[in-house]
Amino acid sequence: MQIYRLSGRRPRKRIGSLGDRQFEVATTALAVGSIAILGAIIVLLLAYAWPAVTRYGLSFLTTTTWDPVFERFGAAHFTYGTLVTSTVALCLAMPVAVGAALFVAEYAPAWLREPVSFTTELLAVIPSIIYGLWGFMVLGPLMRGTIEPLLKGTIGQLPLVGLLFSGPAVGRDIFTGGVILAIMILPTIMATSREVFRAVPDTQREGMLALGATKWEMVRHAVLPYARGGLIGAAGLGLARALGETMAVTMVIGNSSSAITGSLLTPGYTMASAIANQFTEADKPIYFSAIVEVALVLLLVATLVNLLSRLLVWRYVGSVGADVRGG
Repeated sequence: MQIYRLSGRRPRKRIGSLGDRQFEVATTALAVGSIAILGAIIVLLLAYAWPAVTRYGLSFLTTTTWDPVFERFGAAHFTYGTLVTSTVALCLAMPVAVGAALFVAEYAPAWLREPVSFTTELLAVIPSIIYGLWGFMVLGPLMRGTIEPLLKGTIGQLPLVGLLFSGPAVGRDIFTGGVILAIMILPTIMATSREVFRAVPDTQREGMLALGATKWEMVRHAVLPYARGGLIGAAGLGLARALGETMAVTMVIGNSSSAITGSLLTPGYTMASAIANQFTEADKPIYFSAIVEVALVLLLVATLVNLLSRLLVWRYVGSVGADVRGG
């Protein structure tokens, strides 16, 4: 104020601060808006599913009876099919995707990195229905005639593990659904893993090589431990897509059995394929409410998986950071 009285000039407004404040308010509103949209979706689904929730209670999640004629609904087999196909997809896709990402980030020459990355990421833009048609016309017959009989004759003869491949090979079953999901989530996991490997500081690599380590020892002891939190996040992203995939799985999973067995060769349902198959057939209010409750359960399962993946990422990132600081 003394400067203002002596000079006779008014102090200038802090335009930069005002712009920063406006930007902060706008981004906060967008963040809150995204949470509000998710909350609104959950409330809407819960409102439509409420008649089924109150009528069937927890038995909706623990029974496998799905009988629209007698209005008895249980979605345990839908949840089982969703979790099993997604787990199979993740087990098949993760080693291939991480291996491809390691090759691109650590071993591939510069002229080969971009073509390999671009070609792999093209898989992510192929429409789901195209995967479904390919699975129905090519993958299904191949699984029925070659791959599933081979698995039955080898792994199927082992104790305990062999139960996974017991029963007739039909080609349209939970295992085929998991295979096609693995192909679909492969580019997501691979692209994320590649960026994770690229983010590893070069000092980690140079320190191991300076100690006389080989290329593989450097990758094993420096790159992979540092990147494991990001790899878990990549797996979570792939699993999140696998949980909600609809059309491709619907065309290859069979959609014909409500039995929960240990065999991957059993035709089944996922929650998404059940909704796609039966939504237009819901001619009774309670039938429609049961279908919406399946959607609500799918949303909650996908949200829980994402939260668990995020917690694991925070845990491993923190432990790696502590190891780096301690080293």
